[in-house]
Amino acid sequence: MVRSSTSPFANYGEVQGAESRRDFIHKLGICLKELRETRAWLKFMGEMKLCSEEQLEPITRECEELLAILAASIRTARKNGRNRM
Repeated sequence: MVRSSTSPFANYGEVQGAESRRDFIHKLGICLKELRETRAWLKFMGEMKLCSEEQLEPITRECEELLAILAASIRTARKNGRNRM
């Protein structure tokens, strides 16, 4: 859980240093993948009752919000890349 939940933060630093649009999209995709893994762990923790719903709910909501933001960023980058051709 700690690895998957902190990895998007570290990888986002890599996104900021992307060398091309393709590299940018690829690195954002890695962040998205790690956030999906985090979401799976959060669901697992809830199902196994390792944390209370009150503890998990805000973290899960933030994870979902970050997933939506990054997915939208990838879509926009892809769309802008096609519009330049």
